[in-house]
Amino acid sequence: MAILEVKNLEKHFGKLKVLEDVSFSLEEGNALAIIGSSGSGKTTLLRCLNFLERPDKGEIIVRGEKLFDAGQAAADWEKDIRRKRLHFGMVFQSFNLFPQYTALENVTLAEKLLAQERPDFKQHKKAIYEEINEHGLALLEQMGLSQRKEHYPHQLSGGQQQRVAIARALALKPDILCFDEPTSALDPELTGEVLKVIRGLADQNTTMIIVTHEMSFARDVADYLVFMDEGVIVEQGKPREVIDHPREERTKQFLSRYTQG
Repeated sequence: MAILEVKNLEKHFGKLKVLEDVSFSLEEGNALAIIGSSGSGKTTLLRCLNFLERPDKGEIIVRGEKLFDAGQAAADWEKDIRRKRLHFGMVFQSFNLFPQYTALENVTLAEKLLAQERPDFKQHKKAIYEEINEHGLALLEQMGLSQRKEHYPHQLSGGQQQRVAIARALALKPDILCFDEPTSALDPELTGEVLKVIRGLADQNTTMIIVTHEMSFARDVADYLVFMDEGVIVEQGKPREVIDHPREERTKQFLSRYTQG
């Protein structure tokens, strides 16, 4: 069974239809790459999956549980939205770290906030926080940033900030890790740092959705690829098949423009 099923998803902003009849599935342990021009709906799709936007139609199913159904009342959809978001870890284009917190504090913040809801929190607060900090340190070490744990975002390079953001997204052990063009704000050297981390996660069979403009990276790392244009999925399949041998004219035009650019 697929870990994620998206069925006939649609999203409108006024009269503008940003997503139209978007359907795909993702197997556990696989990486899905989404490519397309600016304005094709890629980021809106991720925001719908993370419940930062409410779709107008369709279904989102994770591990067989229907997290979103267009027929569900908005109030019912919103009442447990935080629980639904826990299925997804989000890494944004521009890091979105809290500037007043250190690298370690950024990674552990969400886990500590959730811990406060535990019935044994007051009794075991110190031990709980120590365990969370150990977990956060392990994630920073995984990102090659254990020596930067006390640094604030302004003391870190863009690549380091993005690696802290990845550690933060992993902290709550999401089912699916989502990347929204994670290297678009970085120069080539720092881009390599971040792509190396994502490659490592792929080698560990982390389930991921990656919106990217890095075609060679998508071809080499992703298990499946989706090309979007004007809010619809134009073509999807194995990355090498879609990128090297596109069938649809719109895919060919996009890849041609991209190569020329």
